[in-house]
Amino acid sequence: MNTNNPIHTFHIPVMGLAYTIDSPIRVAQYGISSVISIIDDEVIEKMHTYYSKKFHLHYEGISNKIHDYRAERITAYLNMVDDVVKQKFEAFKQELVESKEALENYIAMLPNKSEIKRQLLQLIDEGTDAVKNYIDTHLTPGSIDVNIMTKVDKDNFIKNEQLPVTFNDAHASLRGFANSKLTSSVVLSAGMNPRLYSYFENFKDFFPDFNGELKKKIILKVSDFRSAMIQGNFLAKKGLWVSEYRIESGLNCGGHAFATDGYLLGPIMEEFKQKKDQLIQSAHDLMVKALGQKEMPAPEKPLELKITVQGGVGTAEEHDFLLDYYHVDSVGWGSPFLLVPEATSVDDETRKLLAKSIEKDFYTSQISPLGVPFNTVKGTTNEALKLSRIIENKSGSSCPKKLLALSKEFSNQGICTASRKYQDIKLEELEAIKDQLSAEELDKKRTKITDKSCLCVGLVNAAYLENGIKIKGEEQGVVICPGPNLAYFDREVSLSDMVQHIYGNTSVLGKINRPNMFINELKMYVDYLKNEVEEVSNEITGAQIKKLQAFKNNLLEGIEYYVNVFKETKFFKTDFVKIQNQLHDYKNAIIDIAIPQLEVV
Repeated sequence: MNTNNPIHTFHIPVMGLAYTIDSPIRVAQYGISSVISIIDDEVIEKMHTYYSKKFHLHYEGISNKIHDYRAERITAYLNMVDDVVKQKFEAFKQELVESKEALENYIAMLPNKSEIKRQLLQLIDEGTDAVKNYIDTHLTPGSIDVNIMTKVDKDNFIKNEQLPVTFNDAHASLRGFANSKLTSSVVLSAGMNPRLYSYFENFKDFFPDFNGELKKKIILKVSDFRSAMIQGNFLAKKGLWVSEYRIESGLNCGGHAFATDGYLLGPIMEEFKQKKDQLIQSAHDLMVKALGQKEMPAPEKPLELKITVQGGVGTAEEHDFLLDYYHVDSVGWGSPFLLVPEATSVDDETRKLLAKSIEKDFYTSQISPLGVPFNTVKGTTNEALKLSRIIENKSGSSCPKKLLALSKEFSNQGICTASRKYQDIKLEELEAIKDQLSAEELDKKRTKITDKSCLCVGLVNAAYLENGIKIKGEEQGVVICPGPNLAYFDREVSLSDMVQHIYGNTSVLGKINRPNMFINELKMYVDYLKNEVEEVSNEITGAQIKKLQAFKNNLLEGIEYYVNVFKETKFFKTDFVKIQNQLHDYKNAIIDIAIPQLEVV
């Protein structure tokens, strides 16, 4: 199926391990693209079994006893999703032809400036043949894309024998996607993994054919232009093309929060806008040279390269601004879709929690075993269960999946910092030195150990609960990873209403006053800098001082950029004075942050 010309100007990014595990089955027939996490083969296998029963498909299952079961499970699931999406898409097209009401409802969900919308409005009263011919020619399903978090690439063992690197988790996931029949993209997130990037060379679908077409594409999720250039050129030197750079706000996002060095989203997007041609030409030259050395067909002209953005978008005006001012190809809307049952796998209890939670309930936690700040919300069932175990001196998880068993501190096979085994050892070490610490220091160190949550289980339980799939093993509850932007959405909504909200035809925002997305991100970075300054030790180094000062300067430069942009753009005029005052206030707040200095002896 041709999905080169998307119908919509938004996409649904990956969320957690399972919140978008079946989103293509739910929304792809409407032309909406979404992303499946493929790192956890266990949830994929269970969802495959669930949907096979639901749609009466023959599936015997893939045991974890067979060779390469991780990759084979992923391939089988993605092939099934592809089949189901095709069937649902054909059925949906037929419904549009046969039902004027269904057609009108679909037209209402299309972008206002869409040529398809304009044409369908003209054809709606011209009879079924005209509608059918147009639909068959112009409608396409949304893309079934996949996500691999590059750092989740744990070594695997059979007893004490380490398996070859190709059986590492991320490598097996990539192989599972590469061997599937999908024509779509893999989104690589969480930074560069040279070993994994090199593994792409083993699969022909990632190389252009004689017509310059790619069956499978590479998308890089990045936070700045420099990272995009480095990673894109690394892959280009292997003859591989990055088809899309997906820029995400460092802090105003869901899941793991990878803060930049004070670079704000606006200035980052400006650099991509100004230097896109440089990004394209640099990678093209390197790719052509590499393909020549491999004696493979090389395109004469650069392949298509898209720039997309996500993180904290909440209004149609913000959506349109990103499309119009930065010329992006699509805008990612993630967390708000957690309140759309037609689009994501979330259990009722968690969805109600998200709907009622307000600004102060969303926070950046330290619960991730990866040691990276993690956006979440207060009041989850996982939080309650974790606290009860801590009170009973039974902190930590039994660690059944070991996807994040990446610490080699106590075992060459890796151990997860959220596991009971790891926490017992660390608490024992702490007990041995407790007399050397104040009560406050002791409590702080103990909390740092026990605060970690089992994400491998917690991030899939919502999908199991919603779909009635039995949960085995130790009770972990649900971990959810919304961005702070969700504080301004306060109710469950239909897919149609959410899409029409994105395009400005209705509003599903709550009554609470919501700051502009760029102001929201700025606030988070100011708070982040304040916290970093407070956390710095008495033995601060020159390098730390330099980094904090650079962070501060970058924020101030970002504010000056916004002052000018908001003056020249046609957007945000209703709140112009308010935004300018907020920028002025944050500028003063940043100036007042005193960066520690080295003591002169």
